[in-house]
Amino acid sequence: MTRPFEPIQIEPAYRKVAAALIERITGGAFTDGDRLPSETALAKQFGVNRSTVREALRELQTAGLLTRTRGSKLMRVTRPQTDYIAENVSRALVLHDVTFMDVWESMSMFEPAIAEAAARRRTPSDLELMREVVANFELHRKDTGRCVHLVAEFFGVIASATHNPVLVMAQQPLLQLLEPSLGAMIDKVAQARSRIVTAHRRVTDAIAARSADDARAWMVKHVRDFRRGYEVAGIDLQLKITV
Repeated sequence: MTRPFEPIQIEPAYRKVAAALIERITGGAFTDGDRLPSETALAKQFGVNRSTVREALRELQTAGLLTRTRGSKLMRVTRPQTDYIAENVSRALVLHDVTFMDVWESMSMFEPAIAEAAARRRTPSDLELMREVVANFELHRKDTGRCVHLVAEFFGVIASATHNPVLVMAQQPLLQLLEPSLGAMIDKVAQARSRIVTAHRRVTDAIAARSADDARAWMVKHVRDFRRGYEVAGIDLQLKITV
């Protein structure tokens, strides 16, 4: 007996309109800041009702591809912000039962390579931002929430110093998932804060000296220290992360 055919999926009209608009936007026909035609004009071009166009535009606005200027009825094309993209990816990862170990293992692969690239490409302004984050961590080291956020910010600043937007956007979801796990550990390990300060200084100094090998080596030590911290704190790395 032959295998039966799968049912044909019939997409709603608004999804087809949304797909056509996305194709134009990603293809460069519309660029950041460009205004789309009015709902009426789009409905006429697509041969659909205005309500169908409105639903398609709402979907693209939710996805961060469109925005509406206050006081205007017209939509403008916009680039989704890194935080917005990261939040959606982080949520998807949590729904896939990501564990502390998954996040730590991923960071142990990404962060040393990112630090190495930053050492080669950083600018004076990048270096200034790194030093500012390090100083802020030392200043607010008794504030657990602030410290955890500043650790994530330090990683983010280093990724920005690579001047590679793919690396920045790939890293952000991991940083959002790092914060809960780091927050669960940092108050339970007496030396955690001092070791983080030392690692941040060493990584920054290596990047300042444009020493890619030292930047990688210190980042390897820094991320490895997180795992030791989890173990000392008695945190099961197989626990699923919740945000």
